[in-house]
Amino acid sequence: MNKFLLLISLLLQVSVFAQKPRARDIGIPFDGTPGKYNAITDVKGVEVGYSTLISGTGKNIRGKGPVRTGVTAILPRGRNNNPVYANWYALNGNGEMTGTTWITESGFLEGPIMITNTNSVGVVRDAVLKWFVKTGWYKEDFWYTYPVVAETYDGFLNDIYGFHVKEENAWEALDSAKSGFIREGNVGGGTGMMCLGFKGGSGSSSRVFKINDSAYTLGVFVQANFGRKRNLTIAGVPVGKELIDTLNSEFKAPPSYQPGDGSIIVVVATDAPVLPHQLKRIVQRVSLGIGQVGGQGTNGSGDIFIAFSTANLT
Repeated sequence: MNKFLLLISLLLQVSVFAQKPRARDIGIPFDGTPGKYNAITDVKGVEVGYSTLISGTGKNIRGKGPVRTGVTAILPRGRNNNPVYANWYALNGNGEMTGTTWITESGFLEGPIMITNTNSVGVVRDAVLKWFVKTGWYKEDFWYTYPVVAETYDGFLNDIYGFHVKEENAWEALDSAKSGFIREGNVGGGTGMMCLGFKGGSGSSSRVFKINDSAYTLGVFVQANFGRKRNLTIAGVPVGKELIDTLNSEFKAPPSYQPGDGSIIVVVATDAPVLPHQLKRIVQRVSLGIGQVGGQGTNGSGDIFIAFSTANLT
């Protein structure tokens, strides 16, 4: 335990002088082999873009700020509009992900996945449709689709009832989407999020693996906004219990708030040739990973996950 806390201290010190290292950089052991970027963009074709809104300090004044919010866009095939096989799952459904009814029915994901704050789902959904029109996403004269937009609540750090996310922010996230290295932390839809007693936000990782003689990649992207500090677990070590009285931060929660409430949106991408019913099996197992880091799927939590495969041209 002392060795682990030393690593945590090292992380905090190093981050002051350089770009913040990731857990593997300071020796925290995790299973598996990551891809080149250790990100969802290790799956060929996947692109990620952000729009980040940060302004103001001090007391929350509705309509003025502080503003700590944004939009994340994940494009399964970049600018290629061919659908991908997909499926989704909710560990606890106190949240929203639009478009899932058709995914269940058809097994297809027909466009980008957007993630933002709870009060901005509507404006982002409409903005996606307008972006399709202005970019010529669909070439046909007659088309319809159901944008996928997910959310978590950033109202403790953000003036969420100021409705600061506009359609231009959704367009910025879509237009800026790219492959390769992606930023993490206080960026995009994750800007105002908290997780397991610390600052949360946007995160990603990947693993490469083989089935018989074929190599594949599985990547994950999260917008993390859940859990209690006492439950934080890293690589099997109950770190939260050791840090329960340190690194404290306080926020004014409403009377209805229960410690541990919150949400996490998880996007899983793979280039393995799997079908929608197999993607359902994969996406359900996200719950096990959340449990391993201290999530409990409480009544007030919106733990909603979606998985897709880029292998098949549908």
